[in-house]
Amino acid sequence: MGSGSTRAATAAAALLLLMLARGGESVSFWLPPPSAGVGGEGFLGGASRYLTLDERWMNQTLDHFNPTDHRQFKQRYYEFLDYYRAPNGPIFLKICGEASCNGISNDYLAVMAKKFGAAIVSPEHRYYGKSSPFDSLTTENLQFLSSKQALFDLAVFRQYYQETLNAKYNRSGADSSWFVFGGSYAGALSAWFRLKFPHLTCGSLASSGVVLAVYNFTDFDKQIGDSAGPECKEALQEVTRLVDGQLQCGSNSVKQLFGAPKLENDGDFLYLLADAAAIAFQYGNPDALCSPLIEAKKNGTDLVETFASYVKDYYIGKFGASVASYDQQYLKNTTPAIAESAYRLWWYQVCSEVAYFQVAPKNDSVRSPKIDTRYHLDLCRNVFGEGVYPDVFMTNLYYGGTRIAGSKIVFANGSQDPWRHASKQKSSEELPSYLIECKNCGHCSDLSGCPQAPSNIEGDSSKCSSPEALNKVRKQIVDHIDLWLSECQEQG
Repeated sequence: MGSGSTRAATAAAALLLLMLARGGESVSFWLPPPSAGVGGEGFLGGASRYLTLDERWMNQTLDHFNPTDHRQFKQRYYEFLDYYRAPNGPIFLKICGEASCNGISNDYLAVMAKKFGAAIVSPEHRYYGKSSPFDSLTTENLQFLSSKQALFDLAVFRQYYQETLNAKYNRSGADSSWFVFGGSYAGALSAWFRLKFPHLTCGSLASSGVVLAVYNFTDFDKQIGDSAGPECKEALQEVTRLVDGQLQCGSNSVKQLFGAPKLENDGDFLYLLADAAAIAFQYGNPDALCSPLIEAKKNGTDLVETFASYVKDYYIGKFGASVASYDQQYLKNTTPAIAESAYRLWWYQVCSEVAYFQVAPKNDSVRSPKIDTRYHLDLCRNVFGEGVYPDVFMTNLYYGGTRIAGSKIVFANGSQDPWRHASKQKSSEELPSYLIECKNCGHCSDLSGCPQAPSNIEGDSSKCSSPEALNKVRKQIVDHIDLWLSECQEQG
């Protein structure tokens, strides 16, 4: 979703980009793409990583489905016109997902905008960052947080910005050629926007777009094992067995070892460890995790201590994950700071709409078998109360899941990304889908480059284990955008 795992996504989103659905761009929320918004500036980069940080605002409708409710809220957005060939260039709408939207990141979209002479605009997702309709995030107040409301936000924003642009250039009734982009959960929104509002965009890019809501997402853990390879997978499984054994004996010293003594719920603690492992593959840094584990196993060094060092030094230290965000008591806080609100918000979307419950498979799992369906359902009930439940059947019925019946939507996924199993991977003429195959090609590689965290200026591909694999897919994406924009312009 938000964006490594659900929490990671949120962490990534909250971190950003903590992306996305304990990824998306990545919690166990779900580790959203790092460009989404969570994470320390030291890891994700400072102002040089952004095309613009200048905030703009518009009035947005709170409830698009109740014409008698006239309440509004302030929605933040960003605008970048340096590459815009005014007034006839296209408009690239970059969707911000499950994180605070702190600017327009300088990723591969910037390269494409320069090529096409496009303006880039990017609205913040409702409730996240500074675009919250309410000061208090109670379950009752969260009822307007959904993908459906967010899609209508985008449609209203699109119309608002077109009118703003027309006024800027003294044009009346003109309609630019729009193209929509998004990664992770925002990638799903990008695909769904083209599906539901085909007259408002010439096409969409769904980068790691998680269009399939999944109740028991066992394929997530299976992909972690596949991406790790036999030696690293075996080491991770041994760590899981040893940690489970210590917890079963009532020992809390293992939590102290990982710097997480305040996580009283064993499930919360185990989710932290699962996310920490997942993020190495989700964001293109497999060696940071696997090299020390494989070396420790060969040398007879304590595996749990080795993994604990990785969690503390890399996941918490360098990546910027928040241990507190895994605590269900922390998630129950209805007045979190803006920088920390994404954790509770993304979990609400997980618990009410898309699930992505990253449960352990029955056999050969990497994560603890204690991370099961019951853990997730109990978390949803504990944090949000009775009545909040993810009806994934209805979500997939509404959007189509991987059978989405839209057109002119291009999907791209990294071969090592566990979230690709919630994306559309079967290609067709109207819905082309590409798999970027390389050792460190993870979440949103087509936009972010390699590794996916920390972010790379203009989505640099030089650090990919196979730059040519990424560059080939990027050319195919650009060709689709070129064709669909041309067809749009021919049709007036």
